[in-house]
Amino acid sequence: MVSAYSKSSRKGGFTYLSVLILVVISGIALTAASKYWSTIAKREREKELLFRGDQIKKAIESYYKSAPKGSAQEYPQKLEDLLRDPRYLELHRHLRKAYRDPMTKEGLWGVVLEAGGRIKGVFSKSEARPLKNGDFPTEYQSFEKAKRYSDWKFVYNPE
Repeated sequence: MVSAYSKSSRKGGFTYLSVLILVVISGIALTAASKYWSTIAKREREKELLFRGDQIKKAIESYYKSAPKGSAQEYPQKLEDLLRDPRYLELHRHLRKAYRDPMTKEGLWGVVLEAGGRIKGVFSKSEARPLKNGDFPTEYQSFEKAKRYSDWKFVYNPE
C-alpha cells in the first residue's frame, strides 16, 4: 500500500526536475542572445568608428586647405584646432564637435603625425579584431587587410 506522502513527494521531485531543466534551457538561450546582441553592438560601434574617423579626416582636409591668405598650408597642431581654428580671429570650425573613439572606454584617438609633428590623421587605439572585413568605401579599401581596429587609419594626404 502506497501512502499519500510518497505520491506527493514523487510529484515534488518531478516538479523540481522540470524547473531545473527549464533553468538550464533559459541559461543557454540567454547566453546565445547575449552573444547575438554583443555582435550587433560591436557592428554599430564599427559603423560609428568609420563615420567619426571619416569626419575627422575631412575636417583635417578642410583645415589644411583653408589656410589664411599668405599662409602656408599646414595640418593642425592638435585635434581641438579643428573645433576652433586658431589661425583666424573669428570663429572658424572644421568639425562641429569633438568625436570620441567609440571602440575604447577612454575615447581617446591615436594620432598620425607628419614630419613636422602636426596631426594628419587619427586611428582607434583598440587592439580588438574587427568584425567587418569587406565592403569598405573606396578610400578605405586598405581596411580589408586590417587585423585590429588600430590598423584603420583615417589620414589626409594632399595630392
